[in-house]
Amino acid sequence: MAEVETRELTVPGATLRYDIRSAPTGDTPDENILFLVGSPMDAVGFTTLASYFTDRTVVTYDPRGTARSQRHDGAAQSTPEEHADDLRHVIEALDAGAVDVFASSGGAVNALALVERHGDLVRTLVAHEPPAAQVLPDREAALAVIADIHATYLRDGMGPAMAKFIAVSGRKGLFPADWADEPAPDPAAFGLPTQDDGSRDDPLLGQNLLTCTGHQPDFTALQSAPTRIVIAVGQESEGELAARAATRIAERLGLAPAVFPSHHGGFLGGEYGQHGAPEAFAKALRHTLEDSN
Repeated sequence: MAEVETRELTVPGATLRYDIRSAPTGDTPDENILFLVGSPMDAVGFTTLASYFTDRTVVTYDPRGTARSQRHDGAAQSTPEEHADDLRHVIEALDAGAVDVFASSGGAVNALALVERHGDLVRTLVAHEPPAAQVLPDREAALAVIADIHATYLRDGMGPAMAKFIAVSGRKGLFPADWADEPAPDPAAFGLPTQDDGSRDDPLLGQNLLTCTGHQPDFTALQSAPTRIVIAVGQESEGELAARAATRIAERLGLAPAVFPSHHGGFLGGEYGQHGAPEAFAKALRHTLEDSN
C-alpha cells in the first residue's frame, strides 16, 4: 500500500484537504501525477481505483463543502467555476507541471471547466459521464426534473429528494414533457429515511445539483485547449442522463466516446456500499492514459 500524505490548502472561500499517494522512489513525479476528481464525491470514493496505480503518484481531494474540505463563503451553492478554480489551486500547489486527470460525474463537469480556463495544467483529461444536462435534446424537461429534485429537498428533506435523484439518474431515455404526472418514488424502497430531520447541508442535493447539471460547456475553449480530452461512458449506462450528456459532449468535440466497463460508478470497489468493476475499469483507464504518451 502506498503511503498517503494529507495536505491542507486555503483558497478563496474554503479550506481544501487533498491526499498524495507517492509513487515508488525512482519514478519522476512531475511526469506521473494522476489526479482523481469527483464531485460531490470525496476522496474516499477513489480508494479502490487508486490502489491500481501504485506506480504513479496519485492525488485525490475532497471538493469544497464535502467531507474534510470546509466552506467559509456562506454561499448556498458551489459552481463548476469555483470547483475548477479549486482544482487549479491544488495542481499549482503540487508544483509539478501539467497532470493527468480522471474525473467522474460532477467532477467531470468541473474538470471540463478547468480545461476551459487552464488547459495548460492538464495533459490528458478523461471525463467520465459528466451530467451536463444543458447539452441534451430534452434539456428543458431534464432541467425541470432536476429543479424538482432540489425543490423536494428544500421542502421535504433528503429521503424523498434522494429517492427522486436515484430514479432520475438511472432512468433510460428522454424525459417526457409530462414527467411531473408520474408518481414520486418511495424513499423506503431505496432504504432512505422517510422523515425529514430538518438538515439542509447535503453537498449533492443542496450545493451542487443545480449548478453542475446546469453548466454549459464552452466547446470553443475546450477545442482550443492543449489538453487531450477523452469523454468516457459506462458500458451499462447507455440511455441514462449522464451517459447521454457525455455522448453529446463527445459529439460536439468531434470525438467518439470511450466505453469503460460497468456503470456510472464503475470504479467503485465497495465504497459507500456500491460496487462496479474496478479492476477492469482501472485497466481501461490505464490503457487510455498510455495512449496519450
